[in-house]
Amino acid sequence: MGKSLVIALGGNALGNTPQEQLELVKKTASTIVDLVEEGYDVVVGHGNGPQVGMVNLAFENSHNKVGGTPDMPFPECGAMTQGYIGYHLQQSIGRELKKRGIDKPVATVVTQVEVDKADPAFQNPTKPIGSFYSKEESEKIVAETGYTFVEDAGRGYRRVVPSPKPVSIVELETVEKLVSEGCIVITVGGGGIPVVKADGWFEGVAAVIDKDRASSKLALDLKADMLVILTAVEKVSINFNKPEQKDLDEMSLAEAEQYIAEGHFAKGSMLPKVESCIEYVENTENGRALITSLEKAKDALQGKTGTIIHA
Repeated sequence: MGKSLVIALGGNALGNTPQEQLELVKKTASTIVDLVEEGYDVVVGHGNGPQVGMVNLAFENSHNKVGGTPDMPFPECGAMTQGYIGYHLQQSIGRELKKRGIDKPVATVVTQVEVDKADPAFQNPTKPIGSFYSKEESEKIVAETGYTFVEDAGRGYRRVVPSPKPVSIVELETVEKLVSEGCIVITVGGGGIPVVKADGWFEGVAAVIDKDRASSKLALDLKADMLVILTAVEKVSINFNKPEQKDLDEMSLAEAEQYIAEGHFAKGSMLPKVESCIEYVENTENGRALITSLEKAKDALQGKTGTIIHA
């Protein structure tokens, strides 16, 4: 094996519709194959926020019509998105490899990620999914299903699901074998399908695991040389979008913790990325994590840009 990278792809790498995604993943594939050409073994994790919302909404709408489809449980919606996002990535990466004359297999693993039944997140669902409803509509659905709804940004009421922390990756051994055989592996899609222990094995639960946290766990378990989180910005900033904004070339663990305490990173965007990097770096020897944009990934790995998080 060469140097190994676990790459967490942000939503900007995938788009909001299947058509947009098919176009965007061509650029994503080019970046991934650039890194393969640099001699890295690459494992790819990705988000699925817009996609799982879209699949969930489609089944919801159809279920509510006469002769509609059966109600589709949320873990199954996550599995569907892993499949079709993986298919798009496999196609694009495969095409790019062929174009450059590189003989390397690509595979998507539909991946379950174990979470803890006792995780406090299950008592406090926070992750909005699916469509917006009026107060009356949401109350009707709550009465029928027991779902949790919250008012979301003045646009109506949305179902929320828990966002528990990853405990273990069920298909880890499969991923390890594929990586050792030289395969580019796409795994922990959407943070993985959340499962809990039940009757000696696992069963799916309605939840969404943060994809950066799942990718951090994957990087630790694979003993990867680096965790790389690709997002919409080239570098992590403090005082973001303020006149005194400062872009960071690097952050020690102590500095990262200090910036978090000072409230520099937004909860829904940069905070989980920085926390995932801290988790990885803290638990590896000489561990380093990188946050940068998709477009600048190759330059960042050559030390020309991006933000490095280190001990």
